[in-house]
Amino acid sequence: MASAPGSGRSFPYVSFLRVYEPLDAFSDAQQLAILEQRTRERHVTEDLDRVDALRRITRLVSDPFPHHEPDLVRVLHYPRSNGTTAPYYCPNQLAVRTSLAAESLEQTIRGPLMDVLLPEVAREAQQARLDPETLSESTAKLHTRSATWGVPFSWFVLIHEDDLTDVVDDDGEVHTVRVAVTISECIDRARRAVASLAIAAPELDLLEDLTELTEWLELFRRDAVVELDYGPVADLVFPDESPMDVRMGIECLAEADMTGAAAAYRRLASRWIPIRQLARAS
Repeated sequence: MASAPGSGRSFPYVSFLRVYEPLDAFSDAQQLAILEQRTRERHVTEDLDRVDALRRITRLVSDPFPHHEPDLVRVLHYPRSNGTTAPYYCPNQLAVRTSLAAESLEQTIRGPLMDVLLPEVAREAQQARLDPETLSESTAKLHTRSATWGVPFSWFVLIHEDDLTDVVDDDGEVHTVRVAVTISECIDRARRAVASLAIAAPELDLLEDLTELTEWLELFRRDAVVELDYGPVADLVFPDESPMDVRMGIECLAEADMTGAAAAYRRLASRWIPIRQLARAS
């Protein structure tokens, strides 16, 4: 189905894997914040997120952290078995996610460049703004994962081509594609893939990624909904057969069909390696 597009593009390409839960899965304080935002259109939320990100990275003083802005909440209306839809909610948890991203960056970049990108005074101010108890709870249960320059192959295990799909486009340009499915189905799919790979190809990085992904999904209630949001990279790959290729590759490995597994990987590689190479393009 199609939705009204948001404005602008993110660059580099960023994709998201989100978990949405019912209102009563959240604390009283979180519920109040959610209720204030539950009627907002999804494209408006995405625009607000983009504008805020641009404002943070273009400050006169280098400081990409959010300050005291209210956290955004995304709303997903997912079909019930009786033909109606129910609302599910995903808090952005931006303060915690940016803090974790900064910690990850510190592991890869050191010295003067780190001080330019993330000055120590900005990092200290960010820590002072965070409530230790809230930080601990949010870190243990992050609702959003992100990936740049493509979609991790492990994410494709969670979705099938017949899952609920929302194509957000305008004048032939695909702004994003969002695929939603119940978390219980995602966990079942991931567990089956883990069981197959553990026997057929225990050395694959995909097995480790899927095991960790399954553990993350198991943190949430079984009535939650998972959404894969391709982001603007969807315009380069949609319609995308990656979920089927990953599934067929795993099935071929389980059946010791190396030819079939290699063919599935070649299809994936031809689709995604050129996109990932953009990360190193000048």
